[in-house]
Amino acid sequence: MEVQQSMSLHTLMQQQSRKLVPLFIQMLSSVPMLILGRVLFGPAVTAGQSTNIGYNVALSNCTIGDSCVIHNGACVGQDGFGFFVDEHGDMVKKPQTLKAVIEDRVEIGANTCVDRGSWRDTTIGSHIKIDNLVQIGHNAVVGKYCMLCGQVRIAGSVTIGDYVTLGGRVAVRDHVSIASKVCLAANSCVTKNVIEPGDSGGFPAIPIHEWRRQVASHSWIMK
Repeated sequence: MEVQQSMSLHTLMQQQSRKLVPLFIQMLSSVPMLILGRVLFGPAVTAGQSTNIGYNVALSNCTIGDSCVIHNGACVGQDGFGFFVDEHGDMVKKPQTLKAVIEDRVEIGANTCVDRGSWRDTTIGSHIKIDNLVQIGHNAVVGKYCMLCGQVRIAGSVTIGDYVTLGGRVAVRDHVSIASKVCLAANSCVTKNVIEPGDSGGFPAIPIHEWRRQVASHSWIMK
């Protein structure tokens, strides 16, 4: 019985491999890119020219532009985190049916996750540089020439303009917008729209001069 089960499993794996290998070869022949190690390709993946993909990257439901770099362990195009409680009190998953779009010349750091969209495509604009361990939630749209430092967390349905810099461990709550040319200090938390360009910081994030005044006042009171 154990031998039969082992043979059945082996046969199933061979059948799946026969289906995947031709698709993999066809993709490689039509899209010149460099794959550095084992990569997991799920459904609906396209990649542009001169794109480098690192070890243990997982790609599904995504479009990747030209001249991108995806470092080891990154995941792009998996389902976003969307659930609701129905009338019976059961936890129900919201459909996640759209894509993650990575535009040209984007660099994605190791173990970073970019979720696919549910009501609009998750979009990472061209020339963006993303550090390691960054989470970008479903339906987020990030403009061009942005920099996202390590452990940044962007919740779902966020809209970020161009030339935005998020310092390490910045958190952005869902459904907020950040204007272009905004720079957020490390460990800041964005809880409402940031409509003016410039530097901000704190929890909740406020203009940087106000935050520094608060920090100085607090230090003076604590003496």
